[in-house]
Amino acid sequence: MSLPVRPPVSPMLAKLVRELPREEGLSYEPKWDGFRCVVFRDDESVELGSRNERPLTRYFPELLLPLRREIPAPAVVDGELVVAGPHGLDFDALTQRIHPAPSRVKLLSETTPGAFVAFDLLALDGRDLRDEPYTRRRSALESLLADAEPPVHLTPVTTDPAVAADWFDRFEGAGLDGVVAKAASLRYREGERVMLKVKHERTADCAVAGFRWHKDGGVGSLLLGLFDEHRLLHHVGVASGFSAARRAAFVEELAPLRARSLEEHPWRGWTSAQAGAQTRMPGAQSRWNAGKDLSWEALRVERVCEVAYDHLQRDRFRHATSFRRWRPDREPASCTYDQLATPVPAELATVFRAGS
Repeated sequence: MSLPVRPPVSPMLAKLVRELPREEGLSYEPKWDGFRCVVFRDDESVELGSRNERPLTRYFPELLLPLRREIPAPAVVDGELVVAGPHGLDFDALTQRIHPAPSRVKLLSETTPGAFVAFDLLALDGRDLRDEPYTRRRSALESLLADAEPPVHLTPVTTDPAVAADWFDRFEGAGLDGVVAKAASLRYREGERVMLKVKHERTADCAVAGFRWHKDGGVGSLLLGLFDEHRLLHHVGVASGFSAARRAAFVEELAPLRARSLEEHPWRGWTSAQAGAQTRMPGAQSRWNAGKDLSWEALRVERVCEVAYDHLQRDRFRHATSFRRWRPDREPASCTYDQLATPVPAELATVFRAGS
């Protein structure tokens, strides 16, 4: 490619804060829940680069022509690949797009087509813009995409923290998971956490139904479950990120629950097609790392823990949760989906219009 910024590029990142920053000179954008993607568009081709600097081009063939059409000049654009479903962003459908079979890629490109949301500009018309302040890059990006049509979108931006706070609450129902803040003078610093992001955080009480070992011999993660209205226990995610001391302590705490754990365990037949059709189960092969060991050990479902989570994707936690405490005052049967806060639905069109 003849661009001044060539693949691979490690995108600029954000560090987590718990309160919306309100300093002077900040710009705010919605935080999209998709695959980070850097688009390299020159006179001849379009390439899509991922956050881990691997190519995504072959998985989203339906976007190549629209990106050539809607980005009218040689440019390098940072943004997010998303899939829009009937109820907002659909991250589950997006993950299915990464598939080794060309026939499957073609089918999914037609049934669950992707969209690209642009939020930064690294190069334009032979000029490297990474040392330009964010406000200049944003202005150039707005000019570049002034006439862009779906499936290419320009993310909304505001300098008003009150508007950003409204987006934080209102856009969650469309599947967005927070707000990103950027300083007006911010240069594009590859691979560095120099932006700020504030994400939703809630707590839930979950039944602990199993665990996975850490390589140091401790407990690496707890497998969490919630009961539905039919009293079926669904695997909804994991609690992880423990310190070495906590991993070791969990081994002793959970030891009594390992004895005869499969005799009446609700997931004892999770490999069967029948069980898999009824409830969400742990243990499926990792889509991102085929060699990753996802085997797990069952525990008698007798303990409850409180965890913090940021986003609910349909009937499971979108990301790993954070362990807060044991809840000896709660019975596992009381851990149901009813306790989870459900964001008020919002149409994605409303979010996209805010960026036009």
